[in-house]
Parts: sequence; C-alpha cells; structure tokens
Amino acid sequence: MSWNPLLDPTIPIGDAVDAIETVIVPRARDLGGFEVRRALPSGQRQMVGPFIFFDQMGPAEFLTGQGIDVRPHPHIGLATVTYLYKGRIHHRDSLGTDAWIAPGDVNLMTAGIGITHSERQDQAQRQAPHSLFGLQTWLALPKAAEDDPAAFSHTVAGDLPLLQGEGKEVRLILGQAWGERSPVATASETLYADVALEAHAAIPMPDDSEDRGLYVLTGEVTVAGQVFEAGRMLVFRPGDRISAKAGASGARVMLLGGATMDGPRHIWWNFVASSKERIEAAKEAWRAGDWTHGRFHLPPGDTGEFIPAPDK
Repeated sequence: MSWNPLLDPTIPIGDAVDAIETVIVPRARDLGGFEVRRALPSGQRQMVGPFIFFDQMGPAEFLTGQGIDVRPHPHIGLATVTYLYKGRIHHRDSLGTDAWIAPGDVNLMTAGIGITHSERQDQAQRQAPHSLFGLQTWLALPKAAEDDPAAFSHTVAGDLPLLQGEGKEVRLILGQAWGERSPVATASETLYADVALEAHAAIPMPDDSEDRGLYVLTGEVTVAGQVFEAGRMLVFRPGDRISAKAGASGARVMLLGGATMDGPRHIWWNFVASSKERIEAAKEAWRAGDWTHGRFHLPPGDTGEFIPAPDK
C-alpha cells in the first residue's frame, strides 16, 4: 500500500520543508555594564560560510569617564571584521596601523601567521556620556592563507555599495550580491550585508552563496511563515529561495555567509587554526613575550600592557 503525504496534515511539504535549517539564540555575557551576545560558534553550527565568530556588542550607554579598553592581544588564522552602528573605536595593531572606526566603516584585519591589536576609547571620547553598538565577527582563513603575512584595510562607509528602494536600504560590506560587489577583498567567498527594512518591506536572500544566514538586530522579521525577534540567527539550506519580511515596526538585519570552509577549525582563546599544532605554536610564542624578535609584536604607541594568555 502506498502512502500519500497529502493525507497527513502533520507532514510538511513544499516550501515548508526545512526552509530554516538552524535557529541560533546567542549567549549573552555582561562585561561590566557592557553586554555582548555571541551567536557563533554555537552548539548547532561552528561556521556559516567563513564566519566562525559573531558577536553583537551592545547597545551600551557609557557614563562620563567610562569606555572600552581592550588591551593588546594576539590573533592567528582569521580576519576580524568590525562594523559599528553607534560610537567610535580606536584600533592600533602591530603593523603600525593607527585608525578610528566610525559607524558604517569597515575594519578588516587579517591575522594570517600572527598579529596583535588593541581596541580602546580615548579620554576625549570619555568626557561625556556616549553610546556603542556594533558587530565584531571573525572570518576563518582557508588553509592556503593561514600562514600569510598579516594585513589591514579600512574602508569608509561612502565607498561601500548602497542599494535603496522598495522600503529597504542595503549596504554591501563584503562580497557580491544583487549585481554589486564590495571593494573590500577577502581570502574566500564571503557575503556580509547590512539591511534596514521599513515596515512590511522584504529582502530576498542572495542565492549564489553556498552558506547563508541572517541575524536580526532590531525589530522582527517573518521568514518561511515564522516570526523571529531581535537576537536570533537563522541559517538556511543551500539553494533555497528565501526572503525576510519586516514587521510593523520595521527591522534591521545582517545577512552573512559565503563558501563553506575547507574543513573544521580549532579555536583557543583568540586563535583559529586547521590544526592543534598551529594553536600550540602560537600559545608558546605569545607566552614567550619576545616583542622584539619573536612571532608577535605589540602595537606601536600601545606597548605598556597586554592580555596574558589563559592558563588553559
């Protein structure tokens, strides 16, 4: 006897079959009045495309005299992407980079074999109450690029493609989508876009990326008949036609994804690598503290302190 799924209303068919592969609820951490929500890595997914780390910073309100002070610390095997909605951050690294990142700008720091950087807010900024809200993500580097020299690029908001119409505004941060390409070069195929939606406006997910996800920053969106509030990451199946529609108050979302990475990665502290041996070598180099002749150097102008490596 054959079985007809149309006769069983509990069996999903057509567009209802696994339209959303994974829903991730970020883990929240309070860093002394400054909340960070981490969506990646998670128990459900280590990566979405090359994205292996996805943190929402804030929104936070700092009182006079307060601000962030992330002391010099090292990275290997990844590229950091910093993108702000409110506030400013002072970036300095061991390449000699000394740059401020403002809302809409993109800082892409490629660690490769090794880099050290700090992120701070100076005394001038702390003279009055101020806000900070943004995202910091890590892109795992493909195996062929893990030992490349470190690099840094800063792209101002005005140099990024901006698409507007039908109640949506899209700034393409990384990659290629909707006929446009970001000028920011990455080591592997990457999709990253900042999308602001007016009430009931919809955005189609680009279908030319192998891995695709969506993170709801503000408001709520409807995807495949389900409503998702702020602080949710959705991961979709490759090739499916997906769109997200904002609710009555509009929404802001980040689209992310790209080519699937060439194998899983090991993560320890600020290090990402395709092998445990690479992690161990970086641990030893940082703990050695040879800032003159060793693998890691402190950022010029910020050499008075650093973050020690964890014991474990």
